[in-house]
Amino acid sequence: MAHLDLPRDIATPAYVLDETALLRNLETAARIKRETGCKILLATKAFALPAAFPLMRDVLDGTTASGEYEARLGFEEFGKEVHVYSPAYMPGEIERLTHLAKHIYFNSPEQIRRYAHIVGTAAGVKIGLRINPGFSMATLGGELYDPCAPYSRFGATADTLDEAPWEIIDILHTHALCEARNAGSVGLIEHVGRNFAPYIRRVKAVNFGGGHFINKADYDVAKLIAAIITFKNEFGVDVILEPGAGLVVDTGYLVASVLGLHHNGKDIAILDASASTHMPDVLEVPYTPLIVGAAAPGVLPHTYILGGKTCMTGDIIGEYSFKAPLQPGDKLIFTDMMQYSFVKNNTFNGVPLPDLAVLRTNGSYDVVRTYGYDEFRRRLG
Repeated sequence: MAHLDLPRDIATPAYVLDETALLRNLETAARIKRETGCKILLATKAFALPAAFPLMRDVLDGTTASGEYEARLGFEEFGKEVHVYSPAYMPGEIERLTHLAKHIYFNSPEQIRRYAHIVGTAAGVKIGLRINPGFSMATLGGELYDPCAPYSRFGATADTLDEAPWEIIDILHTHALCEARNAGSVGLIEHVGRNFAPYIRRVKAVNFGGGHFINKADYDVAKLIAAIITFKNEFGVDVILEPGAGLVVDTGYLVASVLGLHHNGKDIAILDASASTHMPDVLEVPYTPLIVGAAAPGVLPHTYILGGKTCMTGDIIGEYSFKAPLQPGDKLIFTDMMQYSFVKNNTFNGVPLPDLAVLRTNGSYDVVRTYGYDEFRRRLG
């Protein structure tokens, strides 16, 4: 776990990126790139904090986007390669994307044929086709986060691939993982090699998407490296990875304060942080985030249900135990809060959005963005 030298007077709620932890994670990406020659992109759908881009830019090859706005962010703020994929594009979006991204991925052969005349007139833009590999190794959220779940809308299925205009396709793209360890990463690479070899030999690069949880302690990076090397040697193509959460796992926190205490059969603490507005994956997955110094209910002397201040009855973060009774004003530090947190938050009930802050390597604490009523009002038209 990264160091926790946070100021005692920190304003809450606040998402806090720990630069020291981020640099540690980037060393893993640098090793994979160095030993395999592959490209690694930041998936901004999981983490999009421009204040961190200068550190990430030194290691990563660029960004991958899920649409025009993320592509623009990568183009304007990251400044390296921009790749973009969406299951469908809005009217005029492809035309605008050709000025932002040099790698545009399509969801089907039909889409490529429909947009080829636009992309073909844009200098240097490469076309990718996303396939559905029929390989499920999403370790989080079940079918909610499984791109290869039955009737998935993501990627061309094997029976449609012969319809594709392979003479204009540069990149084969596949994404089938979510928080996968090395077994998932290696399994996907080997599965694609076995089942899609004729198509791999017709492209210049294969993009194995995201979901590679390369910075989890139980991820064997050496096995991923060996699989990439074997794949490249067999097919003579470039390899691309586009992790998001895997680059920022365990690199930051959501710091919250206790606002009030309540009792209804159990002790309840109401926080200025909310599951429904500030950490939606707690409800969507669902899962219970860890808190520094806390334990499972009943382990330590004082147990509380922690909930947010919204009107949603289910706005419950979880049940925890603490060494001492909680008091209004106490600060709680939720760990691993960089991935899919501030990129998904909302202002339901007018609950204020947390600050965005960075804990620098020199120990300084910099608030890079605060939000007030104006942000709530702006989003309402």
